Amino acid sequence: MFYYDTIEDALGGGQEPHFDGLIFVHSGIYTDEWIYIESPITMIGAAPGKVAEKVIIENTRDSTFVFMEGSEDAYVGYMTIRGIYEDNEISNNALAGIWVKNHGNPIIRRNHIHHGRDVGVFTFDHGMGYFESCNIHRNRIAGFEVKAYANPTVVRCEIHHGQTGGIYVHEKGRGQFIENKIYANNFAGVWITSNSDPTIRGNAIFNGNQGGVYIFGDGRGLIEGNDIYGNALAGIQIRTNSCPIVRHNKIHDGQHGGIYVHEKGQGVIEENEVYSNTLAGVWVTTGSTPVLRRNRIHSGKQVGVYFYDNGHGVLEDNDIYNHMYSGVQIRTGSNPKIRRNKIWGGQNGGILVYNSGLGFIEDNEIFDNAMAGVWIKTDSNPTLRRNKIHDGRDGGICIFNGGRGLLEENDIFRNAQAGVLISTNSHPVLRKNRIFDGFAAGIEITNHATATLEGNQIFNNRFGGLFLASGVNVTMKDNKILNNQDAIEKAVSRGQCLYKISSYTSYPMHDFYRCHTCNTTDRNAICVNCIKKCHQGHDVEFIRHDRFFCDCGAGTLSNPCTLAGEPTHDTDTLYDSAPPIESNTLQHN
Repeated sequence: MFYYDTIEDALGGGQEPHFDGLIFVHSGIYTDEWIYIESPITMIGAAPGKVAEKVIIENTRDSTFVFMEGSEDAYVGYMTIRGIYEDNEISNNALAGIWVKNHGNPIIRRNHIHHGRDVGVFTFDHGMGYFESCNIHRNRIAGFEVKAYANPTVVRCEIHHGQTGGIYVHEKGRGQFIENKIYANNFAGVWITSNSDPTIRGNAIFNGNQGGVYIFGDGRGLIEGNDIYGNALAGIQIRTNSCPIVRHNKIHDGQHGGIYVHEKGQGVIEENEVYSNTLAGVWVTTGSTPVLRRNRIHSGKQVGVYFYDNGHGVLEDNDIYNHMYSGVQIRTGSNPKIRRNKIWGGQNGGILVYNSGLGFIEDNEIFDNAMAGVWIKTDSNPTLRRNKIHDGRDGGICIFNGGRGLLEENDIFRNAQAGVLISTNSHPVLRKNRIFDGFAAGIEITNHATATLEGNQIFNNRFGGLFLASGVNVTMKDNKILNNQDAIEKAVSRGQCLYKISSYTSYPMHDFYRCHTCNTTDRNAICVNCIKKCHQGHDVEFIRHDRFFCDCGAGTLSNPCTLAGEPTHDTDTLYDSAPPIESNTLQHN
């Protein structure tokens, strides 16, 4: 054993060591050391207490230690080394390519770290470091691992083709990962877990064989300004009490969903753009309670935002548009707060609440959807207040199959079909709504449904204000039904076929008949004026007062209609409007 007072004594004034042995280094800060090692020495800091904090070797101009040929078995430890490590190739190591621990804070640039049998870079136990423009790939475990209060800065590196994940931050790890390319890893591009809190900013995270960013097990983190795309699973997944801040990201073109929050996941998700994903833009399920605020969620191939199986949380001030399914779906015990969103351009409905869904849906603008602005069905019971539901290509609100709900102080206007359609054993409460300027009826209630109507204003609707099918009973109080255009009654009084005012796109409510002489089927319906004129003297039967369009006027019966003019193509449309498409997406995360 050799014992020296200073490194200069041990190394001969900055020269390389010329012996094998053990070197102890006293307390002190050794500045601008330039140490070449080419033999299997062991160099250890020697100081009382926390040794690494008292023995510091640094070089601000060049590398502090250079390990030359012959130093394969050398060891340097129990000290803090500050230095610059540039343009090295580090590969095929049994353990991590680079370890940084115990407040170590090197500068590491342009290194090529690959094909390791463990982690590419491992920072732990308060290790730090500045890593820039490194190429880290094809390591057996994560490309970059951070744990136990380590806090590295990683800038403009490429971390790719890892046999597991790209970046793994756990056990209260931190770190700043900025402007990196993270791609083609077998597991998630970034994993964050166990009370870790890194910053993931400005990275491209793409083409992963699983997800983009996966936050679980009480993970946190700031996920900001990243471009996350083309991953096989969700772009961002949040689960098991994790609570990150996710903002200003683009999450798009994934083979799965955009953001998936489940198993009591939390988080603030704001000002992201989520688009063109194969499944839902955002999924919230199994007791999760995220806050989604001021996001643009659009152009997805299924649902925009999907709450199911007790998914809760807040969805506010978002733009949700141009989805192949509904903009928002709520089902199976989910009870989110949905407020001040704009929901439009869906190829299905705006909001679909079904299978015992709940929700507080307040102050939203819902418009220009191909089907109803809001669907409520199958034992669902949401609350809708102060929404503007307008310019839909179908109805305003459709309540079917045992749907309920409280509809209060909504403005429902300029919809192509009924402002509110209530059918099939449903029983909502409508209070203080304004239903106006519709291109069909104001409110229609049919098929054993009931309703409580209190203080509503129903005016200037083309077909008329309130229509009740045979056998329907409602509770009414203080409603104002006035100044509707009453086109149905006017057509009947003028002797016109009702098809003249409805074509095959609407279902005006009036008396409908069948003609046994013309062998009409259970799907066929004939208006009263066609019965009087076209089917005069035939064996006809009154069916009920209900919604239909006139098949005689549509030209679908054997005898031509004498009232409607030129026949149109056979539509034979089902009794009710087409049902909404429900998402039954399977989860694979």
